[in-house]
Amino acid sequence: MNLYLRYFDRETLVYNVEEAIDFLCSISEIGMNAQIEADVREYVASDVLYPKRYKVRPRVYFIIIKTEAATMLDFKQKKALRSNTNGAGVAGDRRDVAPVITKLNEERQGWYEGTLDFKRVVMVPATGKHEYRDTHFVARCKALSGIDCYNRMVDYLRDRVDTRSQFPSAKGKNFKFKYLGMWK
Repeated sequence: MNLYLRYFDRETLVYNVEEAIDFLCSISEIGMNAQIEADVREYVASDVLYPKRYKVRPRVYFIIIKTEAATMLDFKQKKALRSNTNGAGVAGDRRDVAPVITKLNEERQGWYEGTLDFKRVVMVPATGKHEYRDTHFVARCKALSGIDCYNRMVDYLRDRVDTRSQFPSAKGKNFKFKYLGMWK
């Protein structure tokens, strides 16, 4: 397991805890001491996979991230992401879920049913002021892919609701789609 360390614009990818401590010692603002060194060694030796943030002074931190990336380029391009499955887990514990972007871009011509939850701007008649209201919109449309379904729905709504309304990302939890079948 390699380590990515960053302090403002200074960053590095190291291959062991000694190199990590050497990097931190080279930054005078951090004020490396025995307590921080022991904490870094404990974090690296632990099974914790979450990034670790260390406070240097109020609102100033450095971070350490455990990664399987062999180079900085691999880390930046997220080529060494950890899998979501446990080696010791029971089969069926977690489903292998394809990334959202892959599902969105998968080309399959036909009918889609899209569900979109967005913030719609409406005027309150009693006060004459405007407010955001959560709005649930469902539509069936001919599309080439999930992202095409999303784009068609948003284009349709943009012409019919206040321009200040806010639409969610197609990759988020507020857009869902289902392939219904091929068109004739």
